[in-house]
Amino acid sequence: MKTRKRFIAGAQCPECSTTDSLRWWEVNNIEWVECVSCDFKEQRTPAVKPDQLQEQEMIGIFKPE
Repeated sequence: MKTRKRFIAGAQCPECSTTDSLRWWEVNNIEWVECVSCDFKEQRTPAVKPDQLQEQEMIGIFKPE
């Protein structure tokens, strides 16, 4: 299966400061970001998605009147 890489609009590379040169993709639940202008590459674990959150205590319910 081919991995789809997407450019991040307006993002600036932390290494070379080039705008619109970062692309993002995910493989095996690991996020990758790389710059196409320099050799910058970063690996991150994705943020917890809402459906993966554990049950939390409810503080209250907002009812606008």
